[in-house]
Amino acid sequence: MSNYNRRDFIKTSGSILGGAALSGLTLSCHKNEAVPGKWAGFKYAMCNESMAELNWAEQCRIASDAGYRGIEIAAFTLVEEGVQEISPTGRKEIVSVMKDAGLECVGLHWLLAPPPKGLHFTTPDAGIRRKTVAYFDTLIDFCGDLGGSYMIFGSPKQRDTKGISIEQAKKYFADGLAAVADHAQQRGIEILVEPLGKRVTDVVNTLAEASQLAEQVNHPAIGMIFDFNNTVDETEPFDVLLRKYDKNIHHVHVQEMGGKHLGTGNAVNDYVKAFQVLKDMRYNRWISLEVFDFSPGGRTIADESMRTLKQIEGKLT
Repeated sequence: MSNYNRRDFIKTSGSILGGAALSGLTLSCHKNEAVPGKWAGFKYAMCNESMAELNWAEQCRIASDAGYRGIEIAAFTLVEEGVQEISPTGRKEIVSVMKDAGLECVGLHWLLAPPPKGLHFTTPDAGIRRKTVAYFDTLIDFCGDLGGSYMIFGSPKQRDTKGISIEQAKKYFADGLAAVADHAQQRGIEILVEPLGKRVTDVVNTLAEASQLAEQVNHPAIGMIFDFNNTVDETEPFDVLLRKYDKNIHHVHVQEMGGKHLGTGNAVNDYVKAFQVLKDMRYNRWISLEVFDFSPGGRTIADESMRTLKQIEGKLT
């Protein structure tokens, strides 16, 4: 599959999974739990959307060559209409290319970004909510078939208020998560709510709100993540936030404040205390590089960010 890109996946994926688990493709889910008394160091992954114009093999090669151990996938980068287009054979090929590059699948993010169009998790339209939950179930199977352990629920435009109150939107958010939680658990996947700034959505803007939502659903498959760039509505520093919410934080996204790749700003100094907290806690889950300015190109983004991560590590005690 060395020349596969988005269109190639579609051409060769003639059969539809239809929401069922892919038989014969059993992959271990790496939950990255810390072993008492031991800490294996940070595990870095790279989100793929900054390399979406490249074929899948090249994306994996860039991440692996730079020293990342995992890749986090924005499913919309691989499809025209939805992940159901990618056949069992196509999914096995995706996994094979990852493994050949020495990478693990971290999971999925940008879960509801189109395609497909018209999805919304917190809309007052019950029919659209049902359609969205149904596609979410399809994404769970796609993630599980690739060996992913995490689904990062950001998708700001698919979870805003749509003319209703914030509290009602949060209720719909919780109801939707509860509807898919058992399925996620069956596939060995955790759905992690991502707090996002008010600049992009008006529903769940802080770690406190994300933690409250996870506790409201009260299911082992529902947690949350910490994203450095998305702390704009917080009132406490990174290190304090990480200590306060460490029990519910199961994933970390990293980039410069503002969304550029590491090394273009002051993360090398500003993130040291936060990484020290993660080290002190023996954090042994993924830290994924997610950027929003793709103009430098995937290889530059990967290499310079990894160099900065290692510089941060060098300042830890």
